[in-house]
Amino acid sequence: MSIELICLALSVLLGLVYLSAQTFWRKAELGIEYDVSARDEGREVEGVLAGRADRAYRNFLETFPMFVAAVLLVELSGGSDWLTQGGAIAYVALRTVYLPLYLFGIPWVRSFSWNIATAGLAAMVLGVFV
Repeated sequence: MSIELICLALSVLLGLVYLSAQTFWRKAELGIEYDVSARDEGREVEGVLAGRADRAYRNFLETFPMFVAAVLLVELSGGSDWLTQGGAIAYVALRTVYLPLYLFGIPWVRSFSWNIATAGLAAMVLGVFV
């Protein structure tokens, strides 16, 4: 299995960690009774950690489809190289640290981790063409 596909598998697991954090803090704030209901009231989280976990999860969902597309592009083109592999590793590694940085409210480092993860996506696509 290629490094890019391994990183894709790891990022699926990472997505589950993001989802778990989001649901854990939502349940802690809104209560399990509301969480297992149909949620017809449409209540939103207002607490700091619940809000951060929700925003971090939504942020992950914004970049994950692009990562999947980049991995598919690399795999289908047979263009795996140091740039695509390094980009995939950077994406997974920096998205991994992004969640705790967001939850603990560390702004500059969190933004830097997002930038490097996104640069990893760009490196993967660039690697296919160079």
